[in-house]
Parts: sequence; structure tokens; C-alpha cells
Amino acid sequence: MRTEGFFEWLGETLGAIIRFLVEGIGAFFASIGHAGSAFLDGLARALGMDPTWLSLLALIIGLLLLVHAGRALLRGSLIYGVLILLLGLWLLSLLIG
Repeated sequence: MRTEGFFEWLGETLGAIIRFLVEGIGAFFASIGHAGSAFLDGLARALGMDPTWLSLLALIIGLLLLVHAGRALLRGSLIYGVLILLLGLWLLSLLIG
């Protein structure tokens, strides 16, 4: 009887430790998710656009187009750089407002 009580206690203790770790890790990732969501909502509100995944993807594409245009202009490709710059600005102007 004494060994059954010891192993029962050991199992309960190990189970409590595992449960504590799993709940702690779950709470940590939930807080990271909440912080990311709040950041994206604040970004969308500051820009005056809807906080949907499609509009955030379009924002990222527009910013990448501006970076690409800047690199093209630094390489000396004037016409291509201006066209990509106008395309990026057009896309961002559709989102922001």
C-alpha cells in the first residue's frame, strides 16, 4: 500500500507540473497573439484603413513596390523606377484615406 501511495503522489505531482507548463506556454502565446492583433489594429486605425488581412497584404505589397522603385532609381533605371514608384503610390493611395 505504501508504494501505491508514493507513485500516486508522484503521478499527481508530475501531472500538475506538466499542466502548469502547458498553461503557462499557452498564456504566453495568447499574449503574443493579442499584442500582434492590437498592433495591426492600431496601424490600420492610424492609416485610416480597414484592419483586414487583404488590406494589410496590399499595404505590404505597396511598401515593397516603393522599396523596389527606390532601388531601381539608385541603379539608374529612371523609367522603370518611376513606373514602379507610381504603381506603389497608386496602390497605397487606394488603401489610405
